[in-house]
Amino acid sequence: MRVTPDMIDKQLRLKGKLMSKFVRYNSPKDFRNNNKIVEKLYKGKDSKKMICEERYITKRDGEIIRVCIYKPIDFKPNATGLLWIHGGGYAMSIPEQNMYYFENFTSVANCVIVAPDYTHSIVRPYPAAFTDCYDILCWMKANANKLGIRDDQLFIGGESCGGGMTAAISLYARDTKEVNIAFQMPLYPMLDDKMNTYSAINNNSPVWDSINNDLAWRLYLDDLFESNNVPKYAAPAREVDYSNLPPTFSFVGEIEPFHDETVQYIKNLRQAGVKTYFSVYKGCYHGFDTVCPKSNKGKSAMNDMLRVFEYATKNYFAKQDS
Repeated sequence: MRVTPDMIDKQLRLKGKLMSKFVRYNSPKDFRNNNKIVEKLYKGKDSKKMICEERYITKRDGEIIRVCIYKPIDFKPNATGLLWIHGGGYAMSIPEQNMYYFENFTSVANCVIVAPDYTHSIVRPYPAAFTDCYDILCWMKANANKLGIRDDQLFIGGESCGGGMTAAISLYARDTKEVNIAFQMPLYPMLDDKMNTYSAINNNSPVWDSINNDLAWRLYLDDLFESNNVPKYAAPAREVDYSNLPPTFSFVGEIEPFHDETVQYIKNLRQAGVKTYFSVYKGCYHGFDTVCPKSNKGKSAMNDMLRVFEYATKNYFAKQDS
């Protein structure tokens, strides 16, 4: 899918042009360099709009992982618990980069957001990041009382690769029955390692294109890349059974690489009888909601998500089996 400037929403064009010129990921070194900049700018950053906390949690395998925890200023017990998984192609970024989402979520609902600083693919490939995030979800369930959250209202969400991991963890939780997830929010998720849909082939749109996508999947899957042995928990588009998954909110830009795989994912959920809330934003590239948050499309996407998120905190519950 070749994207020309006239296909991009007018309010997104300038930022898109700048991103295309200055933000490129052509090698693992580019991901590492970007992550160094991100950590210098954002790591440890607090917000005056929330209660912010940093913890180091011991996972089930004995390894320690850093997590960021956010609550509303007027936090009350029995809140919704939200596991949020940041994007970055599995190779870069940190939880604090999603402060924009966290401030908005805590502004409309009494919730506790737990955001793991998971292992990047440039350090260790799949299943390292997946295991990190799933173990933190299990930790949330086990420590619900201490966190002040309801164990029957565990939500999960994330953007880009974080959206892909959201979908993957929802599949794994359904299959193992170890944790019951009440609601999921995979935003413009990275789902399909085959990258053979129309929107994923030769896509040159700003922020994230086919070149970036190919490199990210190669790093994440390592020796599994281009094999027939890729697990559905690494690439959820390989799943064939979409039944009994939690109610789902998502949106995607019309001209980004993940458009087709996201549309198909939502279609599969709907055909399986899963309740979905979904929008496609015309003329929008990957991550438009955070790259251009003041644009009309960016504001619309955020408002829709907050409306559904607030509704979900009042209406979606999943009792734990044990």
